[in-house]
This record gives sequence, C-alpha cells and structure tokens, in this order.
Amino acid sequence: MKLRISILTLGVDDLEKSLAFYRDGLGLPTQGIIGRQFEHGAVAFFDLQPGLKLAVWPRGDLAHDVGISKFDRSPTELSIGHFVRSRAEVEAVMESATKAGAKVVKSAQDTFWGGYGGYFQDPDGHLWEVAWNPDFLPED
Repeated sequence: MKLRISILTLGVDDLEKSLAFYRDGLGLPTQGIIGRQFEHGAVAFFDLQPGLKLAVWPRGDLAHDVGISKFDRSPTELSIGHFVRSRAEVEAVMESATKAGAKVVKSAQDTFWGGYGGYFQDPDGHLWEVAWNPDFLPED
C-alpha cells in the first residue's frame, strides 16, 4: 500500500471558534466555513502544505457521517507534530499559539532525544507538538 495522507480532520465543539483559532490565531490559509447548505456539512479546510489539508468539523457531524456515537474527548489519543528549523522558531510558534488562545501544556524545553520542543492544546484540547529536531529539519 502506498499511503497518501491528504487531510487531517479534527472534530470540534465550536466551528466558528476553531476557524478563528487556526485562521486568525495561527495564520493558516482557508476559504472559511463551507458546506453550510448541507445538513451536517459545515466544515473549514486549511492549507498546511502541498497535498495536505487540516479540516475542522463539528464533532456531532463527524460522528453522524461515520455512523457512530460521539465519544468523550481524550487529548492523548493523537498529537500533531510541527517540526521547525530552530529553537527560536519553537518559541515563536508557541507564543503565537498562546496569543491565539491555545493552552500550553508543556513549555518548550530540551527533550530527552536531543531536540527542543513543547506542546499546546487547541480550543478543543487537540495536542500539537512544536519541535526542533536536528535530525529531521524541514526542507523549506
């Protein structure tokens, strides 16, 4: 199997609040909320990199689409990693996230594996890791 991950969808409790967090707070490009004309269809997509998008979709609508009950949230089920090119960039991203309303759950610090990083939670508790890893520097 050749894996082609093209979208990460996060279930959210407040679509407008999540839109503002990711668009206005973190500066992710988006066309805003689309699909309002469909029952259970309102969603916002954000461009992360070529071929990869982030979607935020109300948790109840996601559960409806899948055909399962909405479950309680658990922030330790998944984390999204954002690797950056320097320690200073880790600090800058963490500061931007905090100003956008994120909750810092682990301040940026030296890691056991030789890098530098920290964690924040978005308004729905989803974990984001921001890290500088000298062995995995982004290409840009």
